[in-house]
Amino acid sequence: MPRRSEEMLVDLWMSLLLVWITCVPCVSMTPIIGPSKSTQTGGSAAVVSGPGEGQRLLSRAKRGWVWNQMFVLEEFSGPDPILVGRLHTDLDVGGKNIKYVLAGEGAGTIFAINELTGDIHAMKRLDREEKAEYTLTAQVVNADNDQPLEPPSEFIIKVQDINDNPPQFNEGPYRASVPEMSGVGTPVTRVTATDADDPVYGNSAKLVYSILEGQPYFSVDPNTATIKIALHAMDREMREEYLVVIQAKDMGGHMGGLSGTTTVTVTLTDVNDNPPKFSKSLYEFVIPEDLPIGNMGGKVKANDRDIGDNAKSTYNIIEGDEQGMFEIVTDGQTQEGILRLKKVIDFESKRAYTLKVEATNIRSEPSNGVPFKDTATVKIVVEDSDEPPVFLKAVYLLEVNENAPINTVIGSVTARDPDSSASTVRYFIDRHTDLERQFNINVDDGKITLAKPLDRETDMWHNITVTATEVRNHSQISRAIVAIRVMDINDNAPEFATEYEAFLCENGKPGQVIQTVSAVDKDDPIQGHYFDYRLVPEMLNNPNFTIKNNQDNSISVLAKHDTFRRQKQEMYFLPIIVTDNGNPPMSSTNTLTIRVCGCSKDGIVQSCNVEAYVLPIGLSMGALIAILACIILLLVVLFVTLRRHKNEPLIIKDDEDVRENIIRYDDEGGGEEDTEAFDIATLQNPDGVNGYLPRKDIKPDLQFMPRAGQHSGPNGVDVDEFINVRLHEADNDATAPPYDSIQIYGYEGRGSMAGSLSSLETASSDSDQNYDYLREWGPRFRRLGELYSVGESDRET
Repeated sequence: MPRRSEEMLVDLWMSLLLVWITCVPCVSMTPIIGPSKSTQTGGSAAVVSGPGEGQRLLSRAKRGWVWNQMFVLEEFSGPDPILVGRLHTDLDVGGKNIKYVLAGEGAGTIFAINELTGDIHAMKRLDREEKAEYTLTAQVVNADNDQPLEPPSEFIIKVQDINDNPPQFNEGPYRASVPEMSGVGTPVTRVTATDADDPVYGNSAKLVYSILEGQPYFSVDPNTATIKIALHAMDREMREEYLVVIQAKDMGGHMGGLSGTTTVTVTLTDVNDNPPKFSKSLYEFVIPEDLPIGNMGGKVKANDRDIGDNAKSTYNIIEGDEQGMFEIVTDGQTQEGILRLKKVIDFESKRAYTLKVEATNIRSEPSNGVPFKDTATVKIVVEDSDEPPVFLKAVYLLEVNENAPINTVIGSVTARDPDSSASTVRYFIDRHTDLERQFNINVDDGKITLAKPLDRETDMWHNITVTATEVRNHSQISRAIVAIRVMDINDNAPEFATEYEAFLCENGKPGQVIQTVSAVDKDDPIQGHYFDYRLVPEMLNNPNFTIKNNQDNSISVLAKHDTFRRQKQEMYFLPIIVTDNGNPPMSSTNTLTIRVCGCSKDGIVQSCNVEAYVLPIGLSMGALIAILACIILLLVVLFVTLRRHKNEPLIIKDDEDVRENIIRYDDEGGGEEDTEAFDIATLQNPDGVNGYLPRKDIKPDLQFMPRAGQHSGPNGVDVDEFINVRLHEADNDATAPPYDSIQIYGYEGRGSMAGSLSSLETASSDSDQNYDYLREWGPRFRRLGELYSVGESDRET
């Protein structure tokens, strides 16, 4: 209450001051005459001092303007102009002819002055928010000649503010957020209002804030406009958004003040204040025992009232899965726990599992830093399924000797039905893996036997697939791989590594190595190969060659003398027996061919043929080959030259005038019986003519590209088409000279509907024809008619 009284007292004094300023615009001070000095303020006057002395003293004239700062109320809307103030000077005494002049901002438009009295009036309604003050100039001049009586003086008219502008929130409406469960007094946001009134004069711009809507949840500071939490434990899960209305009022919030409002939408943001919660405490799932590994067996979910990352959880199995049969993973989209099979389950081994699953928030609880958790029990019942037979081994490794007899037992496979019914199992070989049907299997006991002899040197390994099928359900099939290794036995004799052909120089020395020989064996004994070489018994006393063991499974063939001559014997054959160390040992006889050759002094073979001795002295085989090549080349050149001369056409040189070459054609032909002048076969079979036959009587300048001829049908010959084609080619041949060529055509074709054109075959004769009608055709045919008429008269004579 004391503060309220104090504010009312201040408002009262301000109102009285406003009335005083308006009613008393100026004050005039009269001259004061004293004996020693003048205390005049303003005006210009002659001051007389010292009346007792009877002496008149003259003093300097001063300005006699007297006024205070002027004010005018804004937004004044009376019927008459408002008096702002009055100007007065000491010169304005008696009947002195003076007038007042006003200049400056708004002079004559906004403000007007009475020239005689100096009263200033405001002619228009003023707005302080547009312009707060005006600067003007006043001057006293002579009314007759407008000569200034005093220098101009400047003064200010201020527009006095009234409360005519309400507060405004320029940035509203506002949106703000604050974490849920925030304490009382927690700042949310701050709003700001502005007032266009004068903040210096009065309380027109003094704002006070209050909350109109949003209680009891929020409060606002009346001076700073800061919005704060006013209610404890505000929970987002209960209510997430609030609408707050804030009011700003000027005049310090007193009655009569103007106000403005704005809205603030406050959203509570989520914090991790809710634990995950399973919808059920016990989950039960039934999983078939044949469920593949990695497939889903069930789903669990813990719901969380929080949102975003605060609602995300991870799932773990904390009890009941000591053998690691299951795993649980989190679905990032649905936040469900997916229970998957990690190992194969067996109904016959264990029929139920009880697991304890835990859901844990990925974010910790804000108060103590420990994440929220929840647990649930998961019971899994294993359902019995009809399973296929199970082999004791996934892969079987068997061995058998090559060339073993048919029906030899190689080994056996075993499979059983894991179901409690224990169905009987039948065995089969997948023939796609045994296309040659080299193996058989007993359908009852799974014994694998040999169906065909095996050769290790052909195939060392055989991989087959064996299937096991239940008798009561043939769709239940399982498979196993059987790898059969063929064991080696010594069934192949060693032989030369290649077909050796040795060369022996005539001038060779005794003991010289002719050839080094090695052997190979297709068998593969465990201890490795060892070969024994020897000559056949009938060659033990061979006078020409001997062998030497090199201790590396190879031998060297040596010559015993140096008297080998091609004339005497050109080729020798040396049979050698090679024996391995197998059980039983195997051997073979291989023959080494040895040629006697002529060699140079350095032992380089030059010739191994006997014919070389019968050649002329001084000519070697290379020389003879060179001579023969030259002869063949000369023959080819001669043949080409003769061929060119024979086919050379008649050439007309480019620089000769074609008109100087007279070509005579005096062959009149011999009729249809003449076959010498023209190849009549072309006309008789136009179907065989393909393409263009070039002229040979000139040298062509341009290469004419012939047009492909059109073939007639197989049942007829189109001679007319043939002639037209030849005519077109002659007309378009730029290389042909302009001469006429007479061609004889003795074939008229067949199948023509017009019949024969020969006059010899015409039924009528010239005597039967009447040509009198030619005379009736006009002057152009008159002469022709006379000729035919003459001809008829001659024949009659």
